[in-house]
Amino acid sequence: MKFVSIAALVASFVAAMCVSLPATAASPVKVVAAENFYGDVARQIGGSHVQVTSILSNPDQDPHLFEASPSVGKALANAKIVVYNGADYDPWMDKLLSASKATNRQTIVVGELLKKKSGDNPHLWYEPDAMPTYARELASSLQTSDPAHAADYTKNLNTFLASLKPIDARVAAIKSKYAGTPVTATEPVFGYMAQALGLDMRNDKFQLAVMNDTEPSASDVAAFENDLKSHSVRVLFYNSQASGGAAQRMRDLALKVGVPVVGVTETAPAGKTYQAWVLDELNAVEKALSKSAK
Repeated sequence: MKFVSIAALVASFVAAMCVSLPATAASPVKVVAAENFYGDVARQIGGSHVQVTSILSNPDQDPHLFEASPSVGKALANAKIVVYNGADYDPWMDKLLSASKATNRQTIVVGELLKKKSGDNPHLWYEPDAMPTYARELASSLQTSDPAHAADYTKNLNTFLASLKPIDARVAAIKSKYAGTPVTATEPVFGYMAQALGLDMRNDKFQLAVMNDTEPSASDVAAFENDLKSHSVRVLFYNSQASGGAAQRMRDLALKVGVPVVGVTETAPAGKTYQAWVLDELNAVEKALSKSAK
């Protein structure tokens, strides 16, 4: 897996520290999220009391090839709350934040909240428990930073948690009908959600090789190809945002032999809430599973 240049990020952060100004008491709480879906949830819970900046927000860009700009350093320098994924997904944030120990800045690392460790699947936002856990921690952090609006944060949190019920219902419905269905993927991006759906995920070694930007072994490639050609798998999940090489070849083969392909992304599409994004992907999964069952 390719990651951002640490040196570039730290340099932009240090430069920003030299020009940053302290926020006034009347200013909104400045929240910086490494990934835009965490930023979207921050907007939903913080409402008009927060100002949110999302670093990775372009759904057409490979998030592993992200390059920092001076504006990133400035946003982090002024942030009261910083949110990032952790679990080795965005290690550049650790390096960047260690450049300055801001005593009044709260940091939320979703991987730590979920007790994930190095080597675990880092695509935590597809874990059904991830967003409720993060949302509760965020509401608590906002109440600490801005106690005058604590009641609003509690109200917005409850609204957000209630808005996740359609996702839970869709997951349960798909699982009840398709649990045990064999599927595969070019990367483990959708892994947690596939597990929640009860799907039987195959070709894990191939997926890990692609995720870690290494070439899958010949035997792993052959096994993957055989699964597609023999229709031993019913759906292929494809990282439509950051795939190439061996992953692209598997996608092309799936389309050629008639195995449905579901594209998943590592960044929420522009203009969509986290809830709408996940529901759209679940609907695509259900459609693909239904098609392959015919």
